[in-house]
Amino acid sequence: MTENSLIIILGATASGKTKLAVQMAKELGGEIISADSRQIFNRMDIGTGKDLNEYRIGDIEIPRHLINILDPGERYNVDAFKNDFYQSFKEITGRNKIPILCGGTGMYIHSILQSQPYTAVPVNDQLRSRFIELTRDDLLIELNKYPKELTKKVDLLSKKRLIRAIEIAEYLRYNTLPQIERPEINFIVFGLKNEVERTRKNIIERLEMRLQNGMIEEVEALLASGVSKDILIFYGLEYKFIVNYLSGNLSYDELKIQLGIAICQYAKRQNTFFRKMEKDGVLINWLDASASISSLKNQALEQLLS
Repeated sequence: MTENSLIIILGATASGKTKLAVQMAKELGGEIISADSRQIFNRMDIGTGKDLNEYRIGDIEIPRHLINILDPGERYNVDAFKNDFYQSFKEITGRNKIPILCGGTGMYIHSILQSQPYTAVPVNDQLRSRFIELTRDDLLIELNKYPKELTKKVDLLSKKRLIRAIEIAEYLRYNTLPQIERPEINFIVFGLKNEVERTRKNIIERLEMRLQNGMIEEVEALLASGVSKDILIFYGLEYKFIVNYLSGNLSYDELKIQLGIAICQYAKRQNTFFRKMEKDGVLINWLDASASISSLKNQALEQLLS
């Protein structure tokens, strides 16, 4: 491994990322940095798939970072993740350990690989409310009012991204972003991928297990502790659907069916984002997630050490 090495393990939900990351960490003496936008929150465990038992192999507890660092409702964004990632990266490499970034939040992972400074541009709620109802064509007209150097590499297909591009261009018109020195990272990316039907099967089976193991009770406890319904709905998927179930808007059977469909759709969006990363020049070494964990570990190690 070279200086400032980083191993990245990504994949859609229920692909087995954490298990592989833990095996790699044990083999290489590494520590895991989570790239999951919801596992940062305390007390949101079952619904986020935060199985902390997976970080233990026998008597060995694999060190983990950026899990349980905030309370539900606290603000977090890509730029905050980047700052926390680099702090963890510095601490881990300072101990001569190997950092392993593991997760399914593609935007977080991509922000490290792209060294994108614009994540530091703050949200402009007033601007967003002004443009939210505009068509894509109208947004393109607005975007083209700004100098070209402020609108480079914009995703023109998404309204959400067009609005963000306008937000960034507007901010840079009057402000200068501070230059932050970051270490040049030497990374290798492994991706876990399943066939669509196997992904669906894994998602449905895992959902059933989570429901049986207290996921609804977890949401009830969060509500009882003062976390608002609106905040939980904002976090989406399991929390959104279970709040609707507890509010009487869904039956139990409807909860299972609709939530299962929504998680499958989310997995599809994750894979779409990973393909976008590849189009942007990120080399992802894909592994068949249906293989045994020992086989996946050996494949990754062979590629890593070759």
